[in-house]
Amino acid sequence: MQSKPLPTSKQPVVAIIGGGVSGAGVAYHLASANCGERPVIVVFEPRAELGRGLAYDTTDPAHRINVPAVKMSLQPDDVGEFQAWIEARDAVADDPEAKQPDGLLFPRRRLFGDYVASLLKPLLEDGTVRHCRATVTGVERHAGRWSILDDKGGVTEAEIVAIATSHPPPAAPGRLAASLAAHPRFVADTTKPGALDVIRPQDRVLVIGNGLTAADVIASLAQRGHAGSMTAISRRGLRSRGHAPVPQPLFGDFVDAAHSAGSLLTAIRATIDAAKALGISWHGVIDQVRAQGHDLWQALPIAERRRLVRHLRPYWDVHRFRIAPQVEAVLDAAVATGRLEILAGSVADARVEGERILCTLHPRHRSEPLEERYDAVVVTTGPAHGGIIQTQPWLAALAASGHLTLDPTDLGLACTERSEAIGSSGMSDPSLLISGPLARGTFGELMGLPQVTEHAFFVATEIAAKLRATVTTAHTA
Repeated sequence: MQSKPLPTSKQPVVAIIGGGVSGAGVAYHLASANCGERPVIVVFEPRAELGRGLAYDTTDPAHRINVPAVKMSLQPDDVGEFQAWIEARDAVADDPEAKQPDGLLFPRRRLFGDYVASLLKPLLEDGTVRHCRATVTGVERHAGRWSILDDKGGVTEAEIVAIATSHPPPAAPGRLAASLAAHPRFVADTTKPGALDVIRPQDRVLVIGNGLTAADVIASLAQRGHAGSMTAISRRGLRSRGHAPVPQPLFGDFVDAAHSAGSLLTAIRATIDAAKALGISWHGVIDQVRAQGHDLWQALPIAERRRLVRHLRPYWDVHRFRIAPQVEAVLDAAVATGRLEILAGSVADARVEGERILCTLHPRHRSEPLEERYDAVVVTTGPAHGGIIQTQPWLAALAASGHLTLDPTDLGLACTERSEAIGSSGMSDPSLLISGPLARGTFGELMGLPQVTEHAFFVATEIAAKLRATVTTAHTA
């Protein structure tokens, strides 16, 4: 829906840049919040619908939500809303694989985007939320207001801006990007539509990375009938874990152990052992760490946060971000038949050799390198969080003008506990907020649901409070 002309009244304007789950969530909750005076809410999102973003805009049938539907929702106080939405519409009738033997639903990922879009639809129809289907090209501060420029030639003036853009795409190692760029089966960014179309059924494939994106790639190729051999290489060779066979209770308490990355790791390992003795799997322990994630992150000094990100983040990611059972089954079958090799190591070099790609691999536990030939190379190394400012010219301009800085953990943009952006002076700007994964450096756990939903609600609440304060000040004056 293209945005309607903005009203010429004195209504405050809130601009939300990014219309994925985070941005759509802020708009949705702000629409029903007590703002003192109803604001004009404008969401800048080039996609046709709000609420999809990068994750839920996929049409690939192999891409599934990796959290049971009963735990996904845009409502922090009603975590079962998505499940109820599915049941009310019989929305998985054409997807018999969605339902697991235990009754849990892991539907195709696009369905969650359908759900979020359906919640925004009435707000768009009555004008409460306006969708500007454009890409932001500039954000500037003038006379106490923000000017948002877009690629359709529009200029929107706003009192408050919320940055809710996605994390940046994977960054291929520089030597690979330079030497393989011209090869037709070098896939540097799997988020681009049709990125895997270049891979043929019998191609021997090297997947660089071993997390959720790698699992998606392997499942997608299997769905397409790919039967060639694959090697998935990552520094530690850690494959994403699956869900527990049956729900596990939360177990442990870690807040008092969060003095350092080392002490936290020791406490988690000891608690996993204690849980095992009681018949509780590691899933219940990791879920408790996640539940206490914000408090744990806040308790750690910056130096320890950096140490945790540098040394322990890969271990956390493979246990925290679990793959859907359907995807796990594909990976298990590929490993069992010898079609998929999981390798710990790195890619030292690569070059084009005719139609193939000659790769020099450094296995982690071998002194001698390996030389292997592949038909295709796919990069799935995960978001390049530290490069977020360089990925968008308008973000780079905001940083250059002193409005934005990187978080010291290199996980996103620096912001306060109120999600207010911190500039180069070290001061925060109450009119510029960060929502979603880009605020991860401050809040700790903001890459999955329900944390993203909770943070969107929090940011909407913060914006509403600022608007109420503005109205009160105006009336007092």
